[in-house]
Amino acid sequence: MKTLIVEDDFTSRLFLQTYLSRFGECHIAVNGKEAVEAFWMASKSGAPYDLICMDIMMPEMDGMEALERIRNTEEAGGTLSHNGVKIIMTTAVTDMKEVMQSFRELCDAYLFKPIDTAKLLAELKSLKLVK
Repeated sequence: MKTLIVEDDFTSRLFLQTYLSRFGECHIAVNGKEAVEAFWMASKSGAPYDLICMDIMMPEMDGMEALERIRNTEEAGGTLSHNGVKIIMTTAVTDMKEVMQSFRELCDAYLFKPIDTAKLLAELKSLKLVK
């Protein structure tokens, strides 16, 4: 599993990288702008990401805008979101409006921080990324 972790907080980044690296290669982006660039480069190289774990609140470009751009890029290339990269949104914000907006923008799952590894693993299994 090839994963892109998009997180501006060092501790959260390190936590996700440490946990997810057991399942495969992990790359890091610290904001939405870097995430969109990394997604595009990986796709163009023929080695796309299987999973993106993306924070919502970040500098330069937030996770919601990055999510929308990634899904638009997939759609422009002929890939529907359910066949595209699996995206798990992560945030400390517990506002249900944010959750609903994420799903309208076609994320695959949503986890609240601090991330519970059992819930993360359950989502990975649900998305058929791990057994």
